[in-house]
Amino acid sequence: MASVLFQNGRIITPTGVYHGDVRVENRVISHIFFDEPCMEAADTIIDLQNQFLSPGFIDIHTHGAGGADFMDQTEESLYQACYTHMKHGTTSIVPTTLTSTRESLKEFLEFFETIELEKKGMPNILGLHLEGPYFAESQKGAQDPKYLRNPDPKEYMDALTYSNRILRWSFAIELPGSEEFLKELRKYHIVSSLAHSDATCKEVMRAYENGLTALTHFYSCMTGVHRKNAYRVAGAIEAGYLIDDLFVEVIADGCHLPAELLKLIVKIKGADRICLVTDSMRAAGMPDGGYLLGSKSSGQRCIVEDGVAKLPDRTAFAGSVATSDRLVRTMHTLTDTPLHEVVKMASLTPAKLLKIDDKKGSICVGKDADLIVFNNEIEIKKVMVRGEVVF
Repeated sequence: MASVLFQNGRIITPTGVYHGDVRVENRVISHIFFDEPCMEAADTIIDLQNQFLSPGFIDIHTHGAGGADFMDQTEESLYQACYTHMKHGTTSIVPTTLTSTRESLKEFLEFFETIELEKKGMPNILGLHLEGPYFAESQKGAQDPKYLRNPDPKEYMDALTYSNRILRWSFAIELPGSEEFLKELRKYHIVSSLAHSDATCKEVMRAYENGLTALTHFYSCMTGVHRKNAYRVAGAIEAGYLIDDLFVEVIADGCHLPAELLKLIVKIKGADRICLVTDSMRAAGMPDGGYLLGSKSSGQRCIVEDGVAKLPDRTAFAGSVATSDRLVRTMHTLTDTPLHEVVKMASLTPAKLLKIDDKKGSICVGKDADLIVFNNEIEIKKVMVRGEVVF
């Protein structure tokens, strides 16, 4: 494969931003030259003109984009959503399901087995994130309540044994049967996440001891401190702060969480445990208007306005319409967090959660050449996936 040399750029690393050149060969980063020009020849030379060279973003929670939803279960829709996110800097993506029927879950797993994970001109498709169907109805958010149920060993064991492409599974850890489910996820090395849950802080701590790794869309559809009779009880949010090792997803679109909460999360959790996620639905990258959350056949109607998707009655958000560049831009602007730390939240930290940080997530010799170029306004100018400039 041809060699590519990025010259005269500001290289974003986990520890800071440095001037230099980066050379790519055979799909990987072969050399990094800090504060000195590379004198080696290359097949293609890209003058960055002092723009930023960043690791590609890794979105571990997205339902769609560009008018397409992963639950549409067509190759056209799947790749359309992936390509839309790629144009906004996402070089690795984890398609995410919605709560649905048993039959729909089975059909989706069968469909996903046919997908080419490294399709030319597309981001890396890392695997699946199953969001639901094991959720608390009181925390359903935009999930369709008629599909909610408790963990069913027959259902989840069929899924776990059928597909080795499941990377994550989000569920309510307090439901009957959830402890056994959590243990099975650990056996299959699948990342377990709390979501749409009424769990108390103590219940989350017990689940953490049994392998719980993350909190899905932190603050959204989970308990905070509340009263039971006269007594205050800490919730999942407090557990997220108290357990240092727990990863938290953050939808930093400027709508789901205000600036004050974003600052609090950064102050307590830090960049090493925050994963920026879009949780986007099909309207990401599209104009305002009416859309379906989920498949075209059974999705929930929602409306996109004010930069976010909502249920028609405006009682809850229905996912986001964000892309990863917007997350980085918003988090950087609203919290004044240094750019290299915000980029880490969108790249290296998600890679660590998925245990792929040996290959992805930072600009490092030997890692995959998944790179992006953006300007001071964090507008994406170039995208490289697996050593090839694709946008």
